[in-house]
Amino acid sequence: MERKSPAAWLVLAASVAAGVSYWIARDLALTPTLAVAWKGAGVALLPLYAGLKARNLDGWLICLVMALGALGDVLLETSGLTVGALAFLAGHLVAIGLYLKNRAHRLGGRAWAFLIVPAAVAIAYLLPTDRAMAPGVALYTLGLSLMAACALISRFPLALTGLGALMFVLSDLLIFARAGPWAQAAWIGLAIWGLYYFGQLLICTGVVRTLQRDRRL
Repeated sequence: MERKSPAAWLVLAASVAAGVSYWIARDLALTPTLAVAWKGAGVALLPLYAGLKARNLDGWLICLVMALGALGDVLLETSGLTVGALAFLAGHLVAIGLYLKNRAHRLGGRAWAFLIVPAAVAIAYLLPTDRAMAPGVALYTLGLSLMAACALISRFPLALTGLGALMFVLSDLLIFARAGPWAQAAWIGLAIWGLYYFGQLLICTGVVRTLQRDRRL
């Protein structure tokens, strides 16, 4: 289906190129402006891709989710953790609505997904060295983990959207770990970006492909 939408395909390819190249080059001596622009480009192209594919409300909702993620990613660099987290949290709330609107008809054994919520919140609360951060981190993680649980019980592919949502959770837990016990870990920045970018990519393509399939039925 991508081949019938060359503009969308090119935008997605450009997103992957930007995301992967930033992952490789992020530890270079980049100027702050270049670093923010390069980092933001990978995720900022995902809402454009989703928008080019959107044909109904669900298509525009995933576009909004990706746009709020891109905004949050840039705000983390320019305005700090709290402001960036608020943009991400808004995206998680929109995503929860999208996933609940598209619940799987047969949940089967997927009820385990909601065990992620207390586990992630507890881990996030314990991680920051600055204990004043802990309540805010836990509150944000509540929205984040609910988003992931709802993704897992949605009709969107587990191997794409579900896995991507779990990668997003792990990426943010590593951010909190960097404010705590793993502050000096050299590898953690690469892990955070890789999990986050590829998680968003999987979420977006999983939803978009499912909505495309619906139009072909």
